[in-house]
Amino acid sequence: MSLKGRRVMVTGGAGFIGSHLVDRLTGEDVERIVIVDNFFLGRHRNIQRAMDTFPSIKLYYQDAAHYEKMRNIMKVEDIDVVFNLAVVPLLTSHELPKITCEDNINITLSVLELLRNDYYKTLIHCSSSEVYGSAMEIPMGEEHPLHPTTPYAASKAACDLIAQTYENTFGIDMAIVRPFNNYGPRQNEGSYAGVIPITIQRILDGKRPIVHGKGLQTRDYVYVKDVVDGMVRIHDHKNTRGKVLNIATGEEITILAMIKAIAKEMGYKGPLEFQRKRPADVDRHLADIALAKELIDFRPKTSFADGIRETVAWYRQNLGKGGRK
Repeated sequence: MSLKGRRVMVTGGAGFIGSHLVDRLTGEDVERIVIVDNFFLGRHRNIQRAMDTFPSIKLYYQDAAHYEKMRNIMKVEDIDVVFNLAVVPLLTSHELPKITCEDNINITLSVLELLRNDYYKTLIHCSSSEVYGSAMEIPMGEEHPLHPTTPYAASKAACDLIAQTYENTFGIDMAIVRPFNNYGPRQNEGSYAGVIPITIQRILDGKRPIVHGKGLQTRDYVYVKDVVDGMVRIHDHKNTRGKVLNIATGEEITILAMIKAIAKEMGYKGPLEFQRKRPADVDRHLADIALAKELIDFRPKTSFADGIRETVAWYRQNLGKGGRK
């Protein structure tokens, strides 16, 4: 399997991971790239370079949850492969749980129905390690029980189960990639931002970094370009069909150590601000990536130190002190 000559759609393609995937696809000799994004989290800046340098990109301002509108796009673009990264994020579910669950499930149903009805050939669906909840066993393999702790996580678990039933019932060509904690350039720094961009932005703004609880919660942070590499490899290896694959590093770091690493990289020597632990926060994450190693020869290439260095550099250049670009 190869993406060469394929017509590829990326839902959520102007977002954090999606835009890095679009960048990767421009070097995969694809025939066409179609980005579908409603710009809830997406940014034009994320895809501008790809659109300037790769002529066969088309952008649709569209919510992927709308089946009929997505079907119309499919009819026009004659798509072969869909990478489904469109999502309403975790922190939104703390404020808008109903909308988060409905939209995430409807996005997945939309792309699954299109595949079932032969509007395209292959789906690579993006899940989340949040579906596991806090680790019940270490490391966390793909057979780890699904124990979501937030409405977002529950919606993503539901999406995975629905996708697996479509594969089992209708024989669709589908695989699920389950990234752990993504980080890197372009991660959303505004509303519903993750802890890494929030920490970097606060230091840029001359504020104290915030630690929720004691900061002893652990995460398996994986650099965004390694995640994208895993996604492409999952597409290219037919032995992944019908399976879920963790994409991570197999290493854990505490939130406190991560924040201190950012502070050190940015030359911040001030105090940290400890606040109440966030509701339903996951206590521990550490992935087992043995299956990804076996099936797609996945090896994360970016160390946490190198990834944080590149991430901080991007935010310094693109956001600066007290500003947004």
